[in-house]
Amino acid sequence: MTITAAQVKQLREMTGAGMMDCKRALEACNGDYEAAKDWLRKKGISKAEKKQSRTAADGLSRIVVDGNRAVVVEINSETDFVAKNEKFQALLEEAADTILKAAPKTLDEALALPTAEGTLNDSIVNAISIIGEKISLRRFEVVTKADDELFGVYMHNGGTISALTVVRGTTDAQVAKNMAMQVASMAPTYISRKDLPEEVIAHERSIQEELLKNDESMASKPDNVKAHIIEGRISKSLEEMCLVDQIFFLDQSIKVAQYLKEQHAEVTKFVRYKVGEGIEKKQEDFAAEVAAMSK
Repeated sequence: MTITAAQVKQLREMTGAGMMDCKRALEACNGDYEAAKDWLRKKGISKAEKKQSRTAADGLSRIVVDGNRAVVVEINSETDFVAKNEKFQALLEEAADTILKAAPKTLDEALALPTAEGTLNDSIVNAISIIGEKISLRRFEVVTKADDELFGVYMHNGGTISALTVVRGTTDAQVAKNMAMQVASMAPTYISRKDLPEEVIAHERSIQEELLKNDESMASKPDNVKAHIIEGRISKSLEEMCLVDQIFFLDQSIKVAQYLKEQHAEVTKFVRYKVGEGIEKKQEDFAAEVAAMSK
């Protein structure tokens, strides 16, 4: 029996299984949807759909470089244990390689890229069915550089934090890597003060003004002293946000700007991914659940 693309699509929507698995199921069951759903369940594949509602806040990131193009990718899982799984690692590598070659613009475009299992989304769904946890492609960024620039790459703890830098003005690859390590360890948001949006500065000012207003020990100080304190606090906070204003992690006596000047180098771009940042991880309170059940 010939199985059409429309039939595969319908079964996929019903089960959340990958396209290739849906095609196999329909072929094995002569196009019978209910039988095909049972076939998938018996294979443990259709369970992937139910896992999509879980929280995936662990996982790993990966950086892959090919010539003048590089990609940073993050794939999430529910536990850090699964992130060490060979199947998960293979999926991460496949995703990074696939995205690097195609350079998609959006997550939807990335998930639709062709792979040996159908699409990248199919590869993820199939991995879910095998591993037994929710897995999701969270984000990626494709970065390009000029011929006279260098990539700096650093992946901490197997990819729990990944940092990619683009450096110009030097041929020393270690300088670029040092900048990647600086970005990974000190988590700057911008390269320098000139990159800071006005709203960021205004927001920081409002925070420092409110803190000073609520500090009773500052109540009796003259307004000009308060203004000076606020400006100092703003400056300190903004320094931590800017890469070149940070203390250089390999030499605490200088700032990054001085190190780069000594190396005749300049950072033109950086990307930093910390796995799970910004994702609220669900906390299970089993004692509370048991207490609630006893009422």
